[in-house]
Amino acid sequence: MNGDAPTPRKRAFVFDTMVLSAFAEADRLDVLGGMLVGDRCFITELVRDEIRRGSTTRPPLASVECAQWLEDSALATDAELIAYLRWTERIGSTDRDFGEASVFAFAEVRGATAITDDREATRVARTFGLEVHGTLWLIAGFCASGKLTEHAAGGLIDALRAVGLRLPCTGSRFPAWAHENGLMAAGSGTGTNKR
Repeated sequence: MNGDAPTPRKRAFVFDTMVLSAFAEADRLDVLGGMLVGDRCFITELVRDEIRRGSTTRPPLASVECAQWLEDSALATDAELIAYLRWTERIGSTDRDFGEASVFAFAEVRGATAITDDREATRVARTFGLEVHGTLWLIAGFCASGKLTEHAAGGLIDALRAVGLRLPCTGSRFPAWAHENGLMAAGSGTGTNKR
């Protein structure tokens, strides 16, 4: 035994269209990828299709195709397909819901953390015990780990809000909001709140 510290376990995240689209439109997708170095990050086929379709009218979305840090994931096993059908029933069956259902199915079967800023879908997912968080949870985690300063986090949040991502605080309000919501509690990593 050489006395080295154990290698930390890689976290696994699977991203919804809303989050990736906002980072792409704000020209911050590379920032997101850089903050997640060392973690495994997935995009489902259905989310990739939604983004591809959206890029015809919103060209910045095409940058998602080039994001090498995102691993493609098809729902191919019986367990994944059954989970997908279950999640479409739980959150809805409109075109907009299919991507979220695929994210939740992947997260459930593969033990990943789902990342979405859709509040209603998040509420449903948590009702069924799924680990799901949003952009501010990620950003707070980046701050807590020293990857991002609170000032830089504020600029990132304002850039995301400028392209239409609905977040519950402005960049300047973020540090206070994150502390109030337990996202940056001292010594807790990413806090306890699940936003």
